[in-house]
Amino acid sequence: MSGPTPPSGDWRRMDRKTLTRAYDNTGAVADSAARLSGWRTRSAAFRALHPHALDLPYGPAERNRIDLFRSGAEDAPLLVFIHGGYWIRNTRQDFACMAEGPLHHGLDVGLVGYTLAPEASLTEIAAEIRAALVFLRGLEEGRGRRRLVVSGWSAGGHLAALAMAWPEVDAGLAISGVFDLEPIRHTELDDRLHLTDAEIEALSPIRQVTHSDKPLAIVCGSNELPELRRHSADYDDAWRCAGNASIVAELPGHDHFSILDELIRPDGALTALAVKLAGTSP
Repeated sequence: MSGPTPPSGDWRRMDRKTLTRAYDNTGAVADSAARLSGWRTRSAAFRALHPHALDLPYGPAERNRIDLFRSGAEDAPLLVFIHGGYWIRNTRQDFACMAEGPLHHGLDVGLVGYTLAPEASLTEIAAEIRAALVFLRGLEEGRGRRRLVVSGWSAGGHLAALAMAWPEVDAGLAISGVFDLEPIRHTELDDRLHLTDAEIEALSPIRQVTHSDKPLAIVCGSNELPELRRHSADYDDAWRCAGNASIVAELPGHDHFSILDELIRPDGALTALAVKLAGTSP
């Protein structure tokens, strides 16, 4: 793993159509649809093998559900995974297979669902993620607090970074995330997100970095779109400038979708980072 080199270029010079392409991860990866289909198939099989704590409600909305996969250890650390899809698509059920690698190493894994835009604003989505983490902490009542690592991919990486400021979280793993919302407002994604000035300021993790003793890993693929690579590099710079510890890495040869193979596999690089952040040994 090596640290990312910020790509050249300035999104402010791009027109809306060009900037939209600069964030089109699906269009940039030829086999993205096949990968998503493969994850859904694998995840359905995985959920069928682990049916004991599925669809746990943490709120009133239809998607306010958590799938919890337990390793069997009473005090196992918990990895919480938040799915991506630019806050407008996908479901937690599609990503259950992301629990395979961490579960192999004795981590419990929770997959969090949330209401999608435009049915919910990004402010409301963030509030749902917070409610899910509060719910998961509530399951520990009467037991000792265990270590909770919040993780997410793409839009989930953004939400995981936001969650680093919340007391429920002990460490974070942000994968291929978007950490400043201002460019997103100038893409076609905003036709469904309708971002406000207040949301861009309050919900852009790079604008809300404060000193923290929580470790954070910021990871993307070396073959990702330049804008996604820039977000990771810029966010790491901001995190470190606040005096915080981070691990920053570009995974060689990986694009926005193939990178998640490193979480599915027990010997994957993302699995190893999750285990390290959880304070256990591979």
